[in-house]
Amino acid sequence: MVNAQWSVDTIDDGLLLKQVSFTNKEYLNSNQKITVLELLPTSVVKLSFAYNPTREYTSAMAKKHNAVAAVNGSFFDMEYHNPICFLRIKGVNVGENTNKNTPYRKYYQYGTLALDGGKPIILKTDSLRTWENKLKYTDVMTAGPLLMLNGVKEEMRKDRTFVTHRHNRTAIGIKSDGTVLLVAIDGRFPLAEGMSLTDLCKTMQWLGCVSILNLDGGGSSTMYFNGKVLNAAKNGQRSVVDFLYFK
Repeated sequence: MVNAQWSVDTIDDGLLLKQVSFTNKEYLNSNQKITVLELLPTSVVKLSFAYNPTREYTSAMAKKHNAVAAVNGSFFDMEYHNPICFLRIKGVNVGENTNKNTPYRKYYQYGTLALDGGKPIILKTDSLRTWENKLKYTDVMTAGPLLMLNGVKEEMRKDRTFVTHRHNRTAIGIKSDGTVLLVAIDGRFPLAEGMSLTDLCKTMQWLGCVSILNLDGGGSSTMYFNGKVLNAAKNGQRSVVDFLYFK
């Protein structure tokens, strides 16, 4: 990973696009395609959230918001199109953590991304589903699992194929200097097999992240940049309901 031949495009205002492919089983004993958007702490580019009450392609939402780059956000109900994790945008709550009739949250709702003036902050929630309501940030997106916080790895469940099997992945990471990484891992192809969450955590740690939050993945995993979709789900781009974008 460290010595790989990355292609790097430097964008104005401290936004970098990095891509690498491993095609001879030389990384994690697998073939991988990894795409990274790196936002330097000196950049004037800001991270924002977007929400659409009916499902929309990440690329279409990015164009609506005049975004230079975007990725899919957190989890949602495929039938009813509503978020199933807490979501607040510009002070308005549009999604809550769902878990039937229990006051406690599901295992993929234990990480929260908050924006402080466009600066992302990764937080660890408590077990109660309503914990996010006390946060004062105007923009809050819960997802998960939380993979690492301030250099300390979180324990991963071993009884969920969502965690242990290789899939497409989307995640956000923060380095100790404040650099932000949005990462998309292609999967479910012979030349891009995807990663378990343990492998995703290792990869982002090797990229320098000290805090890492998994976002929705699988067929939802999409990275858009400068008018193009850079990664490929098996059945093409899936429409989703919430998004992260750079503008």
